[in-house]
Amino acid sequence: MKEISNAELSVLNILWQSSPQSAAEVISQLCQSHDWHEKTVKTLLNRLVKKQAIGFEKQGRSYLYSPLIDQNEYQLKETESFIERLFSGRIAPLVAGFAKQNKLNAQDVAELQQLIDTWQKENKS
Repeated sequence: MKEISNAELSVLNILWQSSPQSAAEVISQLCQSHDWHEKTVKTLLNRLVKKQAIGFEKQGRSYLYSPLIDQNEYQLKETESFIERLFSGRIAPLVAGFAKQNKLNAQDVAELQQLIDTWQKENKS
């Protein structure tokens, strides 16, 4: 999969929330949250089509866009890449950094504990 820019990711997030959507619908949503021109959004849609991250279906005089990549798969790939680049593939330093900066709340800790408990049960030797 080709690299997706932050601007392109904004378009993908809109389509992951609801699809298919017309260019006009995507433009409407993005112009509310970003100070972007209509042509900018159309350029981003075209780039994502070329990267095969989204596809389209012609309906009358408009195009309906849908994601071709799964959000969870994309997030997992990007997370693995981030952790590999910054932490040599180790997760513990990332979590420790958040814990030291008090960026973890009780819900985060509970979810992490549940993941650890599940992993331990599944990986008993």
